Amino acid sequence: MEKIKTTGYGASGSLIGGKTLEPMEFEREQPKTDEVLIDVLYCGVCHSDLHQINNDWKNTTYPCVPGHEIIGRVLTIGSGVSKFKVGDIVGVGCMIDSCKHCKPCMEGEEQFCEGPVGQTMTYNGYWKPDGTGFNTYGGYATNIVAQEKFVMSIPESLDIKAAAPILCAGVTTYSPLKHFGVKAGHKVGVIGIGGLGHMAVKIAKAMGASVTAITRDESKREDALALGADEVLISGDEEAMEAHATTFDFLLCTIPYPFDVNEYIPLIRRRGAMVTVGLLGPYKSATNNMEVAKMSSTLGASIIGGTVETQEVLEFCAKHNILPEVEMIDIKDINDALAKVKDEEVRFRYVIDMASLKN
Repeated sequence: MEKIKTTGYGASGSLIGGKTLEPMEFEREQPKTDEVLIDVLYCGVCHSDLHQINNDWKNTTYPCVPGHEIIGRVLTIGSGVSKFKVGDIVGVGCMIDSCKHCKPCMEGEEQFCEGPVGQTMTYNGYWKPDGTGFNTYGGYATNIVAQEKFVMSIPESLDIKAAAPILCAGVTTYSPLKHFGVKAGHKVGVIGIGGLGHMAVKIAKAMGASVTAITRDESKREDALALGADEVLISGDEEAMEAHATTFDFLLCTIPYPFDVNEYIPLIRRRGAMVTVGLLGPYKSATNNMEVAKMSSTLGASIIGGTVETQEVLEFCAKHNILPEVEMIDIKDINDALAKVKDEEVRFRYVIDMASLKN
């Protein structure tokens, strides 16, 4: 069967080494019985795209075509697909397939797939490399193919031009907030007010919590309050940090680079918790377990969410009129956008209008 000709933007090596994302042509397989071919309309630019391009996690396969916050229109469906029809507006997040048979997959938590190679990531291949050099190409492209289970229905009330980051930033923050039972009466601190953090503020507020935005950057104060934060705590202000000791039921940290976790542990109240979602790697300093033990605190981490929670957060955002704060760009501006993401100069998420790749 003839393969699908696709145009995308990919990197042949790390941007740190001087490479840039450039146009590239490649082919996708025709959708199988249970798969969907999607015309990509909009794709979010995530900080993890930058990490992956630069091989920060030491697992990148080049060429690397990023993009896992995808809104598109169904072009073709396999003969066994029943959930969607041609023309539907849909979304694809961080995964496009998994073994579908292990316990996590059966429970809709495919991010923990226990199959032989784990879940199939939307770009850069399997979570667990299988040794065959398998690679997938993501949403910085004209189209994408995904298994039906991993294609999300987009509620009609969501603006599709802004909704793409919900598929990663939204579910990544929603999942731990839900898991730890955040609700009315809880005091939540969101550390880092960027692409992930700004969604965390909105979602935690919609769950009924009192939300404090915690940032080192005084210039983000007005932005954080406009997002709905009840107050802003500047992490470099020692007196303010001390005044907030043992204050928070739950802290969600979205800082994407190594940081000193010990600066934030004293903020956790008795038997409270802190979950890190931005950093995939070691903390900058070893954790002082004496400080953790003092309040019987829980320290944890979380990555993305499965198909169940991804659909949930889309419905949650539609119900509560939550949308990411986005700036639309053309694909030709992607290298400049990634540089600004690195330098934290974006408020709060870039979204690529993929029509700019097709014209």
